[in-house]
Amino acid sequence: MTQITGDQRVQSEVLEGLATAVNHRRWFVNLAIPHLGDNPIEIGSGLGDYALEWAKHFERFTATEADPDRLVQLKERMESVPNVEVRQMLLPHSERGDYSAAVSYNVLEHIEDHVGALRSMRDLVRPGGNIVLIVPAFPFAMSPVDIATGHVRRYTKKTMRAALEEAGLTVEKLHYANALGLIGYYMATSVFKLTPKEGPMVKVYDTLVLPTTKAAESLVRPPFGQSVFAVARVP
Repeated sequence: MTQITGDQRVQSEVLEGLATAVNHRRWFVNLAIPHLGDNPIEIGSGLGDYALEWAKHFERFTATEADPDRLVQLKERMESVPNVEVRQMLLPHSERGDYSAAVSYNVLEHIEDHVGALRSMRDLVRPGGNIVLIVPAFPFAMSPVDIATGHVRRYTKKTMRAALEEAGLTVEKLHYANALGLIGYYMATSVFKLTPKEGPMVKVYDTLVLPTTKAAESLVRPPFGQSVFAVARVP
């Protein structure tokens, strides 16, 4: 079994900071919705920010977390959301399921055996369902923040495709997202050695930069981005 590793304090700061980036989160939420079917499971729900957004669109939604402390917080937060089931899940595992899709955002980069983790996600999903992923892009952007939060890799479209195909999945969509975000992240974390957390930097990015980036990328797929977005079908 593999748990996400890294500095819990830094992870918490980053998660709390990202929670305030509402426009960013809703953009990425909407990328996944057309591919999630009727009964999706999220792998690595963290504090539940994405789960709360996705749950509005489905009669049933399952949120999972590996870390015991975050799992407690996740269960408390979802107590008032009756269509969300919360459970612990670590990857890789040998469980099989009948979910319509598995969605996992910014989790795979923490797991050494990422192909094994993808196979575990595949086995949770019925044939014809999807695995929907967001992962951080480009190894050159690996920063002290990545290392402190337990990242073991960053991806390109090529390496993401290779991992998905090795796991026995059929790639349906694969593209970069948030081009300006990559530039901002690299400058903030690698050049100025800052940690993305709640504050003016995140608010300015989310309210001013993000809407422009989203609008541009709805017209033209960028050749680079802060993240790789992938949809892969279970045969």
